[in-house]
Amino acid sequence: MSKPKILEFFEHVGIQISAGTISNLLIKEQDAFHKEQAAYLAGLCSSPWQHIDDTATRVNGQNQHCHIVCTPLHTTYRTTQAKDRLTIIDVLSAGQPRRFRLDDDALAYLEAIGVSNVRHQQLLRLPRDQSLDEATLQPLLAASLPGVGVQMRKWILEALAVSAYHAQSEVPVVQLLVCDDAPQFQWVTDKLALCWVHAGRHYKKLTPCVALHQALVETFLTAFWSYYHELRRYQEQPTAEERTRLDASFETLFATRTGYWALDERIALTRAKKAQLLQVLEHPEVPLQNNPAELGARQRVRKRDVSFGPRTAEGAKAWDTFMSLAATTKKLGVSFYQYIHDRISGVNQLPALADMIDVQAHDLKLGASWSTS
Repeated sequence: MSKPKILEFFEHVGIQISAGTISNLLIKEQDAFHKEQAAYLAGLCSSPWQHIDDTATRVNGQNQHCHIVCTPLHTTYRTTQAKDRLTIIDVLSAGQPRRFRLDDDALAYLEAIGVSNVRHQQLLRLPRDQSLDEATLQPLLAASLPGVGVQMRKWILEALAVSAYHAQSEVPVVQLLVCDDAPQFQWVTDKLALCWVHAGRHYKKLTPCVALHQALVETFLTAFWSYYHELRRYQEQPTAEERTRLDASFETLFATRTGYWALDERIALTRAKKAQLLQVLEHPEVPLQNNPAELGARQRVRKRDVSFGPRTAEGAKAWDTFMSLAATTKKLGVSFYQYIHDRISGVNQLPALADMIDVQAHDLKLGASWSTS
């Protein structure tokens, strides 16, 4: 294996330094930069909505997941061992300890997914309207719900965790996620805005062999993207009349029946997600696609392709921190090189990233429709 370029440079100028020393310089004693990740909290405060996506990553050869949360003012990376609903809550909670709460919202969630009356009554034995940590909750669950299955326990923990997330005040509660239709993103926030680009990809996956069916797919896709561009124009000049028209146009477009069963089935599936696809009518500032999070994921993939992956949890944390800082400074219009030089030199002329986010968020008004509703 060839030597890293940085080692070749040091050897060229007569400095002897090992790869391990360089690694330590990059990942150890970086508390000042880790603390600047308070910009994540400012990013969560800056908008009631957030983009979210994830991509595979590896830590010491083990498969893990990198989550990307972002708005126009920040991009934050978080590496975790899982990507289930509980993990999504952890990511949005910005490192706060996992909490659980049994209340009316949690019970309504469980009723909606079909929890039996027997389990419902057993749940009522748990403390109501109290925030519990996992160490406290687990023995209570074992005593109150004996013999509960793995899947049922998972549903109960998710319901209690979602309720605790919405009841807490330590971190801003995200009101809406812009995302794809992966199941782990559902139920976590009050609302979801599904990505139209993802929805369109489902139609591109149709591979009809009959020429007539191919023409039907192309014709419908033309109408699909035409409607998408109408939504984009609405974002620029939203009116009540246009909102009503676009709502009716959605019903008309996705009531189409072509006679090609695979296409008709896909159209029906899209129509069933109307509420998630048309959040823009109520909140025009919400993006129609999840490209920013996908581009953030692509940056992680490129780094993964070059460096394979960190070997330790400390290394993974360094990856997350510096990728977050690099992406966030770029969005704030700050040179990452100047930012790093400013912090390492101790000059500290540049404001904290959190402060810059707060200032620019005031100008962008990413939650304008929420403040007037």
